[in-house]
Amino acid sequence: MILYEPEAKQFLKEQGIASPPGEAARTPREAEEIARKLGKPVNIKPQVLVFPGGRGVETKAASNPEEAHRAAGAFLDKTLEGQRVAEVWVEENLPALKKIYSAIRIDGAAGAPLVLASLEPLSDLDEEAKASTGVGWRHADPFRGLQSHEARKIAKAIGFTGEAAVKLGDQIQRLYRTFSQWNALAAGFNPLVMTPEGNFFVAGAFLEVDDSALFRYPKLRDLSLSRILDPLAREGKTIGVSYVGLDGDIAIICTGAGIGMATVDLVSKRGRPANFLETGGGITEKQMAEVMTLVLKKPGLRGVFLNMYGGINPIHEGAKGVVKVIREMKVTLPVVAKAIGNFQEETWKILEEGGVTVIKTIPTDQAVEELFKRLAK
Repeated sequence: MILYEPEAKQFLKEQGIASPPGEAARTPREAEEIARKLGKPVNIKPQVLVFPGGRGVETKAASNPEEAHRAAGAFLDKTLEGQRVAEVWVEENLPALKKIYSAIRIDGAAGAPLVLASLEPLSDLDEEAKASTGVGWRHADPFRGLQSHEARKIAKAIGFTGEAAVKLGDQIQRLYRTFSQWNALAAGFNPLVMTPEGNFFVAGAFLEVDDSALFRYPKLRDLSLSRILDPLAREGKTIGVSYVGLDGDIAIICTGAGIGMATVDLVSKRGRPANFLETGGGITEKQMAEVMTLVLKKPGLRGVFLNMYGGINPIHEGAKGVVKVIREMKVTLPVVAKAIGNFQEETWKILEEGGVTVIKTIPTDQAVEELFKRLAK
């Protein structure tokens, strides 16, 4: 789950990291009033969800309330990163002696969080970032966390010395605590500003919480649904399945992520998948009925392909849900299923009685071939 920048800053504030004063505005007039209240030059930031650690979206500086009005008007109701800008963040534009960019990401190869810092925007690619001139980095021990002396070494690696290195190291360590506390996949300063007085303020921030950890944070779990822009993907989340909308016309339902990705690849060789969907384990008749209903909501479908494996999944129960929807919705689209594993014979019988073409061989490509034969008729 990706957080909006003001939300990320609030979590950082809980760890003692200061940010410039600011407020949200939904109209140019509100932006003007906030700028007038702050009484200082401001930055106008469109609020959209972007990939954490990237270069972010364009912001506009405004030296007076009238400029803030115009800058907000240039963003509001426009589309950025595929999202409508409904709100801008109006924030005091602090004078910066230095700008520090820092990111913490999970390094899968090392099995540990990677902590990076630089005076220039960081690359999205870990290996490229580590190899860049002027980047300080180290891996943090997942159990001990990032120690103060380790954070200071990162600060010194990018040119800070003395008290400034101690202060910056403290800010990086607090960033790590935020990362750890919220089970984050990524967290960072984008950037952290050092003022001429030697104080630090986070002018830009990002935070992405691992979706698998949201059960620990009920407030975030409920909020996460509103962050899924695709209504079908949002519905899939409530059902308990992974749905990713694609631009094709062949709906795909699979009982595992691995066979799901392989099936999408095979269908792509002959046509265009409408989605990726995997149910995970423990499917039920009710869940599969909801899944079948979900994929059929996409306009312009030409067919449906099911790839069901009966290992930990009771695929005969899932078959009942599929057939129930076919009958209730009077589905006339070609529906082809490959079903192998526990209770496969019972599953075949249920599906065939419901009008589904069942492929009883192991290779998935044969089942995909059958679907396209039916589509060609």
